[in-house]
Amino acid sequence: MKIVDFVKKEAVLCISALLAFITVFFVPPDAEYIGYINFRVLGLLFSLMAVVSGLRGLYVFDRTAAALAKKCGSMRSLVLVLTSLCFFSSMLITNDVALITFVPLAINVLAITGGENYIIYTVVLQTVAANMGSMLTPMGNPQNLYLVDFYSMSMGEFFSAALPVCALSGIILLLLHIPIEPKRIEPKIENSFGAVNKRLLHMYVLLGMLAFAAVFNIVSDKLYIVLTAVTLVCVMLFDRAALKKVDWFLLLTFVMFFIFVGNAARIEQVRYFIGSLARGREILAGALSSQVISNVPAAVMLSSFTDNGRGLMLGVDIGGLGTPVASLASLISYRLYAAAPKARRGRYMLVFLGINFALLAVLLSVCIFFEGRTG
Repeated sequence: MKIVDFVKKEAVLCISALLAFITVFFVPPDAEYIGYINFRVLGLLFSLMAVVSGLRGLYVFDRTAAALAKKCGSMRSLVLVLTSLCFFSSMLITNDVALITFVPLAINVLAITGGENYIIYTVVLQTVAANMGSMLTPMGNPQNLYLVDFYSMSMGEFFSAALPVCALSGIILLLLHIPIEPKRIEPKIENSFGAVNKRLLHMYVLLGMLAFAAVFNIVSDKLYIVLTAVTLVCVMLFDRAALKKVDWFLLLTFVMFFIFVGNAARIEQVRYFIGSLARGREILAGALSSQVISNVPAAVMLSSFTDNGRGLMLGVDIGGLGTPVASLASLISYRLYAAAPKARRGRYMLVFLGINFALLAVLLSVCIFFEGRTG
């Protein structure tokens, strides 16, 4: 019974592990396996989760949620603010960092304003907002950075492709807030969250600043190694309880997906199929392949088969919508929600898939239509 419960709770991990295991039969383990693992992503993800966990333990999110709840007059405006934070911040701090930062805030603020019924809808909108907002800048997501460099795109070429789609997705996101009741909110806020441990607060602020510096490679692209080590040591010495709340299974899920994607890219039949699909159909190929191997590996793999960097970028960016695997940032928001009290994981997945595939169909149709007119 415990195994069944674990599979239900960690369904994404189990699926990713199964996929990785299946590919092992096609690509036996060898020295190249270690190259699959993106240690920078894992190190940054661990550090950010540790910082967020520590700040949550200091009730920073609760205090921020209380202040935000007082500023917003209605439930609709509150959800709009929470979604907008992900949409615009993801352009600078990447989609995964935006979700790690603002999904816990959304869960807290909705809990104290009587908006528990809107938590799933809000987190799904935040996920869509982060994935779509991040496409507007090269640093917003890894595939844009790779493709801009690979195809030597100018600033004009990049923004002429990304801006219209990003703007359209922003308009659709606004429309998706209409079903939310514009009812007045009355925050159920406790009088005190207790005294703040300033030493810990200062430590997490410094670690957070170091994390952002590592995300942007401000000092060195190897800064994540120092960050991971320093974060681990500091949390172990001064706030071990926060370390226990880090989602270790999420990190393992990423490792499983790295193995699956790495092996899939080495299977000749898969490469041939994707390559034949890509030529002349870059947008469709990018979006569809992203559903299975996620948009970053899809961008790397497909770039070897086409010179149409604009079409490929649109495809993999839009392809971040759809399945939870399409953008690994979506796994982060799911895990953050799943860890919340009274989480309804099945309901979340239904809402997530419904909204994501609907938006994917709209944006994909529009892009293919206009690219066909201009191509």
